[in-house]
Amino acid sequence: MRIALLGPVAWRTPPHHYGPWEQVTGLLAEGLVSRGIDVTLFATLDSVTSAQLDGVCPRGYADDPDLDGRVWEAMHVSHAMARSAQFDLVHSHLDWLPLAFAEHCRAPLLTTVHGFSGAGILPAYGRARSSYVSISDADRAPELDYVATVYHGVDVGGLPFTSQAGPGLAAFGRIHRDKGTHTAIEIARRAGRPLTICGIVQDEQYFAEQVAPHIDGDQVVFLGSVGPRRRAEVLGDSTALLHPIDFDEPFGLSVVESMVCGTPVVAYRRGSMPEVVDEGVTGFLVSTVDQAVEAITRVGGLDRVECRERALKRFSADRMVTDYLAVYDQLVGN
Repeated sequence: MRIALLGPVAWRTPPHHYGPWEQVTGLLAEGLVSRGIDVTLFATLDSVTSAQLDGVCPRGYADDPDLDGRVWEAMHVSHAMARSAQFDLVHSHLDWLPLAFAEHCRAPLLTTVHGFSGAGILPAYGRARSSYVSISDADRAPELDYVATVYHGVDVGGLPFTSQAGPGLAAFGRIHRDKGTHTAIEIARRAGRPLTICGIVQDEQYFAEQVAPHIDGDQVVFLGSVGPRRRAEVLGDSTALLHPIDFDEPFGLSVVESMVCGTPVVAYRRGSMPEVVDEGVTGFLVSTVDQAVEAITRVGGLDRVECRERALKRFSADRMVTDYLAVYDQLVGN
């Protein structure tokens, strides 16, 4: 089976720091190659992969202000579509743009929907000749037909288990109102726990007004976007990950990464969280600040070994690869 993975080009694959779509695409590429699949990864030309690498974008446009993302992403998609007849399947991990070129794809097209940026992009999905995979049952548009739900997997080898956690809490993700960073600060303050915040600043005004005034380097620490090693250290050393989201999150990679480290999660009951968090095993689901504060008093009683084991079973990269191979077989056969 010859598979083309059409990856995003905002960042390198795998990303140095932030880049969840690039992270998932890179792990899938590595896993497929290890299973003997002939894989070509279309990504930035500085990407690191065991697959065959192809592309036109020299590096991630989010890291280089001289690169216009609209232009390079369009050229990236066009280049991959021009080679599409050479593959048994083209698997896209980009947003809506490849769907606009779907009629030019000379192989079956599969699109993993990593999330909808808005209702305005749905016409591209509804009209395209593509099969769709959702990353959670919660993140399905009723207008579309899906061949499967495949939960993301993570690099479990890069997320070592930590049996003894420190007293602090962690909040991971882009700094944006959607992620509830300000709410995490309030929860930690009321719980009397220090909080470490990690993530890219996506909304500068929100950060300046709602987050930065609370950063004191002691009770509230901000580390910015951190790479895999530091991310695992912060998550593993924390009593819990706070995830008080203010939107219906499609999946939540940081939630899974935390659980793999053995650190349970206190998350708001929105979007995919009821699917991802196993209540009373890998964390607690809450709806308010009061409930989150109360959950923190109980989270230390959860078994960190069991938390990790459950996460390994459900969210390893190896499981993700197996699930996608089943989808590939369904679409193109053996």
